Amino acid sequence: MSFSLPLFRHATRGALASLLLVGVASSALAFNQSPMLDDLVKAGKLPPVDQRLPEKPAVMDVFGEVGTYGGTLHRAYKGIGDRWGTTKLMEERVVKFMQDVDGKTVLKPRFIESYTVNDNSTEFTFTLLKGLKWSDGEPVTTDDVRFWYEDVFLNTDLTPNIPSTLMADGKPLVVTIKDAQTFTVTFAKPYALFPEIVAKDGTGKPGLDRTSFLVPAHYMKKYHPKYVSADELAKIATDKGVKSWVDLWGEKGPIQSWWLNPDYPVITAYRMVTPPPADTIVMERNPYYWAVDKAGNQLPYIDKIESKVFQDQQAMNLMIVQGQVDMQSRFVPATDFPLYKQNEAKGGYKVEVSKGGENVAVMPNIASADPIKNKLFNDPKFREALSIAVDRDAINEVVYSGLTTPRQAAPVTASPFFDKEFAGKWVKHDKKKANALLDEIGLTKKDGKFRLGPDGKRLSLTLEAVQDDLPPQTLELLRKNWESIGIEILIRIEQEDMATQKFKNGDFDLFYTYADRMLQVSADPTLVLGHESYAENYYKWWNTKGADGVEPPKDHPIRKVWADWEAAASAPTLDEAHKHVQDMITDLKGQVYMIGLVGEGAAPVIVNAKLGNFPKGFTNEEVLRNEGNFQPAQLYFKK
Repeated sequence: MSFSLPLFRHATRGALASLLLVGVASSALAFNQSPMLDDLVKAGKLPPVDQRLPEKPAVMDVFGEVGTYGGTLHRAYKGIGDRWGTTKLMEERVVKFMQDVDGKTVLKPRFIESYTVNDNSTEFTFTLLKGLKWSDGEPVTTDDVRFWYEDVFLNTDLTPNIPSTLMADGKPLVVTIKDAQTFTVTFAKPYALFPEIVAKDGTGKPGLDRTSFLVPAHYMKKYHPKYVSADELAKIATDKGVKSWVDLWGEKGPIQSWWLNPDYPVITAYRMVTPPPADTIVMERNPYYWAVDKAGNQLPYIDKIESKVFQDQQAMNLMIVQGQVDMQSRFVPATDFPLYKQNEAKGGYKVEVSKGGENVAVMPNIASADPIKNKLFNDPKFREALSIAVDRDAINEVVYSGLTTPRQAAPVTASPFFDKEFAGKWVKHDKKKANALLDEIGLTKKDGKFRLGPDGKRLSLTLEAVQDDLPPQTLELLRKNWESIGIEILIRIEQEDMATQKFKNGDFDLFYTYADRMLQVSADPTLVLGHESYAENYYKWWNTKGADGVEPPKDHPIRKVWADWEAAASAPTLDEAHKHVQDMITDLKGQVYMIGLVGEGAAPVIVNAKLGNFPKGFTNEEVLRNEGNFQPAQLYFKK
């Protein structure tokens, strides 16, 4: 088994890792800036570029050539609820999974000068770039780290439940400040996987873009009860239309969400200027962005990103064929691939094809509160019957124009945890065997064409989906497949917020959704552990040590999945940790809790014909942050 994480392997041996993107720019190098900023500097409204950059800025590799400044990148968004298309484009971490120019997935440092790991992987030391600044020009120092740790992470109002991925041996990570740039993160037990966790999710919520360890203390102290009186906070909350000061924070908080609040300082390449719900949201370059190209040009190259709202897929497609979209894969379904190709010349774009790293699946709720359904969903023969009753070839051809691969919800081919047997398990369409399995488990009585459950009532399951999330044609095919073996299927399509809430409550029978995060499972195992997927209420019980959720039976196989993850999370070396993750995948192969349909499909990307440095053949996957993997800061428009 091989892993493409050379930098991390180096770091785990206790040596100082050489960790900037490709190095650090010499302070003697002459730096350049976008002409967009020249007048502001001349007017004294901005410091010169060398005073805005860190003392030794990070040097970002580019996928083609050194670019030129200027232009606006036009995109599309679907309203205020569609924030991922924007925020994933911008996210930053101390380290981050990225694909390099050769397409290899590697763990790369971002706004830090270095990090080291001690010999038993209990202590991680990070050093911020000296001179790093927020987008408002204020310095980024370990005061921001201290504020995050003491006033956010340890504040039970803001962080009521610390994620299990930020704990070892049941104890949360501990942050110690060394100096203005350096801090250490310590765990009670070895945790070699920690950098991979941070690379995917940062240090979690609150914080819309999940910047690792950083919260702009100089700004957010104005909204924290440790620094502001209760009366003042109550007035601010009322003025912002929320119930309490806590609601000012978090992903949807009107203060902390940079997607909603243009005043929130960021360290991302772009900052919000015109937020949603505007018809066109506008972001412009962060004049204090900390990275340059190898020629000393401060990034990003493109001055602005504008995203225009659209109402439905037909409107989105019209924008594309009319050349109103410069770079986008979100809401660009493979089902419309022929339409996009036919209009390339007319729209002045090319249809590039990235590799889809996601699977489409149906989640049976094995933690259902309904005792009859709970028993059925926890019967492997019932899950196998559901799986092999599905005609995946028909779904592939009818819905995806043959551009996907029929497969289980298993690690994708490019994953270090890929298991060919798992990917093909219970995939072959076999209606006869599916019927035999249902007969075998006692579902032999019928009401007309439908089987009766153990309670004597018609076996009827609700299949739910998020509106416009996945092609709805699949739902009807699934209904026909499952009704052909005697299971009545009721289809329910809902808005995203309602569907998310149902996942969080574990209140569903079957859910048609993505089984993503299957490229680097070790970086975000939450889906396979049952969170917002097949076993939410069991997951809550495990994640809260019994304080919430529902305890699974003592002999339930999911406990082995959790145990393997706990072993991985406490491993002193990366090799040992990955071995336990592989064991966890083997556990899942034995159960097939998530019923995969198709995956690894071609993922079309609309790319303006004049857009330079767009990487070809990259993977479009959650861990790589989808379109964020294309690194917008290094894209440019050719003259």
